[in-house]
This record gives sequence, structure tokens and C-alpha cells, in this order.
Amino acid sequence: MKSTQALNPDIHLNPRAFLRQLFDEAVRRALPLENTPAFLPKVPKGRTVVLGAGKAAGAMAHAVEALWPKDAALSGMVVTRYGHTPVRPEGVAARLKVVEASHPVPDAAGLSAAEEILALTQGLTADDLVLCLISGGGSALLTLPADGLSLAEKQAINQALLKSGANIGEMNCVRKHLSRIKGGRLAAACAPARVITLAISDVPGDDPSVIASGPTVADVTTCTDALEILQRYNIEISAKVLESLHTAKWESPKSTQVLFQSNEVHLIATPQQSLLAAAALAESKGLRAYVLSDEMEGESREVGKVHGALARASAQGKGAFVKPCVILSGGETTVTLRKSQPKPGAKHREGRGGRAGEFCMGLALALQGQEGVWALAADTDGIDGVEDNAGALVTPDTLSRAHHAGLVLAEHLEFNDAYGYFQALNDLVFSGPTHTNVNDFRAILVL
Repeated sequence: MKSTQALNPDIHLNPRAFLRQLFDEAVRRALPLENTPAFLPKVPKGRTVVLGAGKAAGAMAHAVEALWPKDAALSGMVVTRYGHTPVRPEGVAARLKVVEASHPVPDAAGLSAAEEILALTQGLTADDLVLCLISGGGSALLTLPADGLSLAEKQAINQALLKSGANIGEMNCVRKHLSRIKGGRLAAACAPARVITLAISDVPGDDPSVIASGPTVADVTTCTDALEILQRYNIEISAKVLESLHTAKWESPKSTQVLFQSNEVHLIATPQQSLLAAAALAESKGLRAYVLSDEMEGESREVGKVHGALARASAQGKGAFVKPCVILSGGETTVTLRKSQPKPGAKHREGRGGRAGEFCMGLALALQGQEGVWALAADTDGIDGVEDNAGALVTPDTLSRAHHAGLVLAEHLEFNDAYGYFQALNDLVFSGPTHTNVNDFRAILVL
């Protein structure tokens, strides 16, 4: 993309603030209240039941409450992450139940919520409408273990997958086949009612069957696929799980089933839309904006190194991107937790951080203090990993400031300790829960 406007001088004066503006614009573009109106169906002849799960589920429920005709009946419930229920908009009556549960590792509250959601599907008729509100995070929040599988074992498998480096598609394939509600099973429970799913995508490729493990979408993966993934990453499972997957006892519903024929799925917000919104803002400030991709995957630190090489070349006038510019990307990278053993006499420490922070460490390593390059990486849900920050910032003097503070980047990378590294530099990005989720957002400013 190219801009013909003069560069806004404020960008030179405060690159950090400008990068934060880009992040906020990407988040704003994905907010449920802004995106829901175009996709709401007509009021049905029978009941309208709202069911949902995900980090954006609370805000999505509030949007439906605000937009659904006041004289039309509305009932149902959704489950979201602890602390992710927004304040209901002023003047909007409470018609839907919003509960909270644990993410990324499921807990008893999520189990109870899933059981209640499944119970709400009882007695539905062909005249009824089920409006399903689905967003990223729903896999952990909507937890209902397969018959014969305990919550404790499912939690252990989930934790092992999170540490393994498996990508989101692989993790959700396993989750579908260990569940009584995901992988199309919620839609099956709603039959014969019409099911319309409104989804906010947080996955590369925007595949509805992957978002929150597709509770209302026919599944193309199999028990065999799930078993192969578990074996590939050396995930410990019981004989019961092994047998159930090997014999396809826990197979998920497929697209050939009649129940899916009248159902609809609409993506109301996607990563690409948010990246394009940030690009438009950058262009309005006189910058060229380049959107690399909204589907980037791979190890966060390695993706950061690749971005660093691109930005460094552009800053030196040798790259494909013409400065001044902003380089944007999204997707869902992964962090493989290293089980590093401390050196003799050294104190062992557990790393803190998430994908965005680890990306920033890899980026800073590749940039090597390159002049004229600033960057921000953050998770659009406002939480990077399990800490309280959304992400982190990288500046031309990141490495020099770290050196003076006695920080060694290689050591922090070894322990996946992005939080500790950027906290000491006062370069963590905080937004709090954003009530949406279109996954990773990365912006690199080259002046």
C-alpha cells in the first residue's frame, strides 16, 4: 500500500503512542457491537435461544441484547474468561446470562457452564432459532469431557498441548475428540432448531471448524488425526483415551449429516479486517502500510527474527518495503516451553510471558538496535499468555537499555521470560481485557 500524504510529525515525536493507536484501531474494528448488526437474523416463529463461549462472548451477548427487538423474547447463556465480562451498555436490559470460567486450562466452572448450555438445547423445535456466539478461547471455556474421560485428565492433556508447541488447529483437533459439546456436537444437540453461528475468528485461515473447536460446525478431522497429534507431541494419555480414539468411539459429527444443512455460519470479525483497519490509519498519517499476512504461524521467536530481518533491510534502504512505512502481520504463533536446567549454582526460575512477548524478544535480537525501527506486538484479547499484559514494545535502544539494566536477552529467551525482560525496561503493553479476540497483532514502524 502507498500513501500520498505528508508524514504526520507526531509519529517522529512519539512512535510508541502511534503504535498503540494502531493496536487500538485493530481492536476497535473487531468489537462485537460494531460488527453484529449486519448479521442478525429475523425473529423466528418460535423461541430465540442464545448460546455461546469465548473471550468475546460477554460482549457479543451484550451486543445481541442491545440489538434484538425489545418486544421479542430472548433467553440463553454464554461463558467467557474470568474478568472478561464487560459492563453492559447503559440502557440495555439484561436478558442473557453471562458466566465466567478458566482459560486456557479448563476448570469446574467451565464444566458446569457447558452442562447448562447443553441442557438449554432440550425441547427445541423446528420453529426455534439458536443464535450461537463463538469466539477464540471457547475451547477451554466450553469444556465437557467425552464419556469416560475425567476433567482432571482433560486438564492434563490440555496443559501438555499448550506447552508442546502444537498449533491451534492441532490442539483443537484433539479437543474436539475429547468433548461431548465441541466439534459440531452442540449443533447436533440443538436439532431440529435452526442454528445460526456468529463467530469472531482468532485462527489462521478463519476456518469456522477451528474457532473454539467448532461446536456448531461439522468436523473434517478424525479420531485418528487426534491420536496422531497426541503421539507426535508425546502427550501422555490413559488406556481409555487410547482405546476410544483408536476405535473411533469418540468420532465427531460430519458434514454428511442432515442436521447441518440448514445451519449458517457468519464471521463477523476477522484478523485481516483488523489489520486493514490499522493499515488505513497508518496511511492517513502519511505512511506506507504493508500487510504481510493474517495467517502467520510458527515459533514466536523465529517469526520475530524473520520480521526483524525484513525491518532491518527496509531501514537500511535494501528491502522490498519503502520507508517510512509500517509492516503489519497477524496469525497465531506458538511458544514451546523450554525445560532448561539451571547452570550449577544458578537459581532456577520459571519464565513468564506469551506469544507476543516472545516475538518481541526474537525481533529485538534480529534488529540489533537498528536505528529508526520501533515495534509493538500484542494479543488482541488484551492478555498475552497468562500474565496481565497484552504484549510488549521494541525500540532502537531496547538492547542498550537492557545491557545497562543487567539483562541478558539470551537468558530470558532460554526461560521464555519475556514478561520479566520487558517489565524491567518498562516496555510492557497493557490494555486489560478488550472483549474481542482476533489473535496476534504486530506492527513494525520503519522511519
